[in-house]
Order: sequence, then C-alpha cells, then structure tokens
Amino acid sequence: MSDTTAGTTDLPPKPTRWKQVVAGLVTVAVLIVVFVGIFPKFADYGDAWKSIQDMSTSSLILFSIATVANIIIYVFPYQAALPGFPFGRAFIVRQTSFMISNAVPAGGAFGLGVQYAMLNGYGVGPAVATSAIGVTSVWNLMVTLALPALGLIALVLTGNATGGAFVGALLSLFALVIMVVGLGLILRSEGWARRVGGWGDSLMGRFRPKAAGDSMTQGVLRFREQTVDVVRDRWVLLTVTNFAQQFAQFGVLAVAVYGLGGKSTGINILELFAAFSLARLAGFIPITPGGLGTVDAALVGLMSSFGMDKDTALAANLLWRAATFIPQVVIGIITFLIWRVQQSRKAGRSGTAVDPAPAG
Repeated sequence: MSDTTAGTTDLPPKPTRWKQVVAGLVTVAVLIVVFVGIFPKFADYGDAWKSIQDMSTSSLILFSIATVANIIIYVFPYQAALPGFPFGRAFIVRQTSFMISNAVPAGGAFGLGVQYAMLNGYGVGPAVATSAIGVTSVWNLMVTLALPALGLIALVLTGNATGGAFVGALLSLFALVIMVVGLGLILRSEGWARRVGGWGDSLMGRFRPKAAGDSMTQGVLRFREQTVDVVRDRWVLLTVTNFAQQFAQFGVLAVAVYGLGGKSTGINILELFAAFSLARLAGFIPITPGGLGTVDAALVGLMSSFGMDKDTALAANLLWRAATFIPQVVIGIITFLIWRVQQSRKAGRSGTAVDPAPAG
C-alpha cells in the first residue's frame, strides 16, 4: 500500500526529558497510592490471589482464549482505517504502538511518532498515515464515550441506576453528542468545518491569549481534508471494529469474573458491564499511561458497589489488567524488534541506512 498524495505532515513533537521524568514519577506515585495504599485497606491481596488459584482449568483456558481474542481484535480498527493494509503489518504497528504508549511515561507522542515511522517504512505516505491514526483515535474516543450510555441502560434494566452512575453516564453521553455533531458538521462541507473551527478559536480565546502558529480552524480544515474520504467510505466498519475492540476487553473481564465464581460473586453481567463502561471514563484523566491505577481503582470500587465481594473484585481487576496489559506490552517489544529487523534488511538491499528512532 502506498500514498501518492502530495504534501507532508508534521510529526508530533517528542516530550522533553524533564516531562518524561515527571510523568514517570507521577505514574509511580499513582500506582503506589492505588495498589499499595488504597487496595490493601479495601481488600486482601492474599484472599484475591487464593480466588485466582482456585479457578478451574476450563475457566483458565476460556480466559486465555478471551485474552488472545482481545489481542487479535485490537488490530481490526486499524485495518478499517487503512483499507488494504495487511493484517500482519497492522499487527506489528498496532502492538508496538500500544507498548510504547502504555508502558513508557509520556509515551503518547512517542507512540504516534513510531506509528508514522513504521507506516512510512511499509510504504504508507504521511497523508494516509495521518488519516488512519486520526480516524482510529477519534472513533475509539467516541465509542469509549458511548459505553457509559449503554451501561446506564444496563443499570436501568437491573434497577441499580444510582445518582453518581447516572450523572457520569449523562456527562459522557453529552460529550459524545457534541463530538458526533461536531464531526458531522466538519465532514459535511469545508464551510461548516471552517465554522466549527471558528467556534473553537472563539472558545479557546476566552481562556488563553491567541498564540502564534496554527489556529483551531486550520487544524479542523486539515483534519477534514485528511479524513473525509475514509470516514465517508468506512464509517460503519470503523464503528463496528471499535465497538468490537471495547467489547473484547470487557469479554476478558467477564470471563475472569465467571471463572472466579460467576453469579456467586454478587454481580450479574449487566452490572458488570456498567461497572466496566463507567470505569473506562477514568482513563480520560491524563495521569498515567493506559489509565493504570485510575481505571483500576474505579473498576474495583464500582464492582464492589454493585454487590461484588471486595476480594473477588480485586482479583477480577488484577486478572483483567494483567491479561489486557502485560501480553500486549511483551508482544509490542517483540513486534518492534521484528520491524527493526525488517527495515534493516530492506535498507541492506537498497544500500540506505535505517533511522534508529522516528523523527520528532
């Protein structure tokens, strides 16, 4: 797959060394507070570990299948945004990006830079790469915001629609509506995109003085130019694959709870989905990579509030976090090494050197 579209795209700037150090310290602090400070007062690690050890062989096999399925499905949104891009290459790019973005302090910008470099190495030009990365990120955000609304419906069906959950779901639904309407207007026409960008510039002007450089209007117009064709042709597939990705993660949690005792844990599948969907909102707090600690605390607290035994809730969270984080980080290291070998061989055949790091 190649890109013959003219034009270049600036890569996201790398975070400074100082920012990485601060982000790393904050991440460690949050993890210590949650896993060492809060959880031991809330539940018992020993009892949680005993619950995990008591899982049946069939439950562990089913849990392993759910974990593998989650890793595979994670690639599908990328392929939806890059029609014709082979699964193997998409797998390498997606897993490597996950590893860097979620395991490296302030790794989000590095993750984006690596995606650009890897896609370029596979013959995808900057315009197509920017479109794919942008569309994937936007759709993932919208689907994540849609989940709490579905979770609220689940709570209504179970009669557990508490005030806090109701407010959280409504706020996420409101944000989702704003995003969908804004995206629809941006993609409708260049004139509407310019209006939306102008509204954004006016709003931002109320909070900070106008700075030199790109305005929001310019950014919106550039985003429209890069994504309008992909969204128009692939929006259904983008929506389906991004929902599949979220439900695959929930599937890992559901199988973990099933293995720990199912209904005897004190929570049903609808309540569990509500807890999962609402806890995902904590991932929007930009404190730690991948919502480490923040999502965990919210998930354990919500599962317990819906009637789940605290030790079992802690065990379920530990299983879910381990299965959806550790394998992809390890795989990401391997895929990055594979890509480096591929590019070294390619450079050897062409007689050119391989840049050891993506441009910042």
